[in-house]
Amino acid sequence: MTVQTGDQAPDFTLPIAGGGTLTLSDAWRDSPVVLVFFPLAFSGRCQAELCEIRDNLALFEAASVRVIGVSVDSHFSLRAWAAEQGYGFDLASDFWPHGEVAGAYGVFLHEKGFADRASFLIDQHGVVRWSVVTDPGTSRALDAYRDALATL
Repeated sequence: MTVQTGDQAPDFTLPIAGGGTLTLSDAWRDSPVVLVFFPLAFSGRCQAELCEIRDNLALFEAASVRVIGVSVDSHFSLRAWAAEQGYGFDLASDFWPHGEVAGAYGVFLHEKGFADRASFLIDQHGVVRWSVVTDPGTSRALDAYRDALATL
């Protein structure tokens, strides 16, 4: 079942592209967080979505919201992709156990081996305040993030 607005966000610790690990509960204590699950690095639609976030990162920063991308790619792949694209936010690797975090959020597609496009806005108490889930072929609109951030 997909995590819903009002639910406690499942906590996790994952390796990140820049090295080291990221624990979600540590991140949300510092500021609200938007988790951006995406299917695969180096794919056209994922790159377009994350570049749109990169190009509009000031929108998230103005709301004091930390952006964390999550995919099943290895942290090595995510590191190369982040460097190539100049992403100014963390990319976390849900590589092993494969898709476990996406599964905890109810957005892992077992038959495909990757996550739906799903975003979750989490407040400083770890409560999901907003979410959007689309299939891998449907991009999320930046305006949806803008509307969600306005609720904080």
